[in-house]
Amino acid sequence: MVQSKAPDVATYLAELPENRREPLTRLRDLCRTELPGFTEAMSHGMPAYERNGTPEVAFASQKHYISLYLLNPNIREAFTTRLAAHDMGKGCLRFRKDPDYDLVRDLLRATASGNSADIC
Repeated sequence: MVQSKAPDVATYLAELPENRREPLTRLRDLCRTELPGFTEAMSHGMPAYERNGTPEVAFASQKHYISLYLLNPNIREAFTTRLAAHDMGKGCLRFRKDPDYDLVRDLLRATASGNSADIC
């Protein structure tokens, strides 16, 4: 499921295969908790979290992994050391098994604060 046509995140999650629904629901819960003031939306066929109309975080169920998109390059740069041990694309962190929820929480907190240096 690369790009969903789901109109909202709840529908997106409901359409996922059962083995992906729980980890992506947990990612959603983390985003909703750690990104206060952000708006949940569907963007490019995946759940995204926007601040002032700009997406900063998104996630998706891909064929072979779960992707977490870190759309703020300052966050990726600040977490270079912690991200080095993970499968990382230009802007996406790939999890072939369950996500590292502690790392995700820290990334989301840094995104929310806008000051990644305080968290990583």
